[in-house]
Amino acid sequence: MHIEQIYTGCLAQGAYYIESDGEVAIIDPLREVKPYLERAHRDNATIKYIFETHFHADFVSGHVTLSKETGAPIIYGPNANPTFDAIIAKDGEEFRLGKIIIKAIHTPGHTMESTTYLLIDENGKEHAIFSGDTLFLGDVGRPDLAQKSNEITQEDLAGILFESLRTKLMPLPDHVIVYPAHGAGSACGKNMMKETVDTLGNQKKMNYALRADMTKDEFIKEVTDGLMPPPEYFPLNVKMNREGYDDIDKVVSRGTQKLTPQTFEQLATTTGAVVLDVRHQLDFINGHIPRSIFIGLDGGFAPWVGALIADVEQPILLVAPEGREEEAVTRLSRVGFDNTLGCLKGGIAAWKASGKEIDTLESISAETFKSTLKKKVPVFDVRNDTEFDSAHIPNATLAPLGFLNAHLTDFPENDTFYVHCAGGYRSVIAASILKSRGIHNVVDVAGGFKAIREAGIAVIE
Repeated sequence: MHIEQIYTGCLAQGAYYIESDGEVAIIDPLREVKPYLERAHRDNATIKYIFETHFHADFVSGHVTLSKETGAPIIYGPNANPTFDAIIAKDGEEFRLGKIIIKAIHTPGHTMESTTYLLIDENGKEHAIFSGDTLFLGDVGRPDLAQKSNEITQEDLAGILFESLRTKLMPLPDHVIVYPAHGAGSACGKNMMKETVDTLGNQKKMNYALRADMTKDEFIKEVTDGLMPPPEYFPLNVKMNREGYDDIDKVVSRGTQKLTPQTFEQLATTTGAVVLDVRHQLDFINGHIPRSIFIGLDGGFAPWVGALIADVEQPILLVAPEGREEEAVTRLSRVGFDNTLGCLKGGIAAWKASGKEIDTLESISAETFKSTLKKKVPVFDVRNDTEFDSAHIPNATLAPLGFLNAHLTDFPENDTFYVHCAGGYRSVIAASILKSRGIHNVVDVAGGFKAIREAGIAVIE
């Protein structure tokens, strides 16, 4: 028996490859399925099952494509209602994989179809659970994504999740390994540990939601307290996971076609496409297409695209580093953004050479910012609430990047103002969005709060 966690840091997501006696199961695969096919080929093994823990909201799973490529059935738990062929497992139903068994345990609460898969080894011993978004390390799945008006509330779902954990998972032996679908950084929970594998016994000690003396009312209150609104793209990804989607090869082929500056500009005008610049922030600062949006590949790329662009149908035109065009299109497709129309051939250099307009972003060092602060200038902190609460510049205004649109009226119309984040990535995203809205009196503080501290600027803690 072999278990491999295939972890994708950008999405804080864990997919799983399980092999026994030449047969393979994949749990919660990513959109691009080639790595699973290649791995099975290297093992001289056959992909027999594709297990889905639930209809994912934060990414588009590769289940449909992988089933098409292999003929392996897609398996969901009770209450799932996909529009494509799938096995809807009964609670407790077992699936043999080589010398082991994978047992479906219905654990509703995060969503009503949420199912945990229990791996029973060749000796009949309960070995591991693949808990999806039901149980994370240090947390449990948020119970607000499946709520429906006049039918079920997040408090109802939290109560159902409490019962699932207490009656289905916590009675399992302490030695059972927990393999969750997400880790720290995912928007599917609020208190996840940075580790991605643990034992159930340790989680019973460490996870606030698994306290032995916890009442149902306490659980509901603690699990629902402090939940931020989910990103707008979540329901659209659920729809794609339930109803299917275009083959990723088709998406990549269309999205990576090279467009001349003239064609690129024409498409941007006629289609209403967002020009998305995915280079490093320093490259964007030094020169970019006017009104383009920066979200760099070398950061939390896909989740920020989902949170800030939101509509998965939105046409996108890419400005990408040479050789990384396919990576950009693939990572967009992971969160359902399949409508990439192409990439700028020759990049910004070609755009400049064609004589087209170039914009820049003013960015200053933390040392220069320190001198500027003597004038009590407007400062906006685009980090999240918890980062701001832990330490911030006196008189700074909190405007979290994920909710920037709600703060547009807060920014001065004429006076120069300054934006910063933790390290310099999110502030450039924020500045690019503001400039795209016609707000050009913005200055980025390079290096963010880390550089601000190092420059000796006074902060409130």
